[in-house]
Amino acid sequence: MQTKFSEDVVPLSDLKVNPGKIVTRANDTKRPILVTSRGRGVAVVQGLEEYEIREEKIEFMQAVAQGLMEVREGKFIDISEAKEILGLKK
Repeated sequence: MQTKFSEDVVPLSDLKVNPGKIVTRANDTKRPILVTSRGRGVAVVQGLEEYEIREEKIEFMQAVAQGLMEVREGKFIDISEAKEILGLKK
């Protein structure tokens, strides 16, 4: 989800006073909360599920990019060879 700056930016002092409220808001809205100190961003509070999904997406995209680079470099095998390596029927 897209960050709503009117709702998703909180000062560090608010986090110190009621951290549970901030964490609950991040979990409920499924949006990250930007924590600020003296008007500057210092941290992000994000629900665990959203964090895990984001990390999985990053890992997937890195694997795709790596695979594309390997294809460009000629580092690939044909499908019948892959099936043989994996022990699959031809």
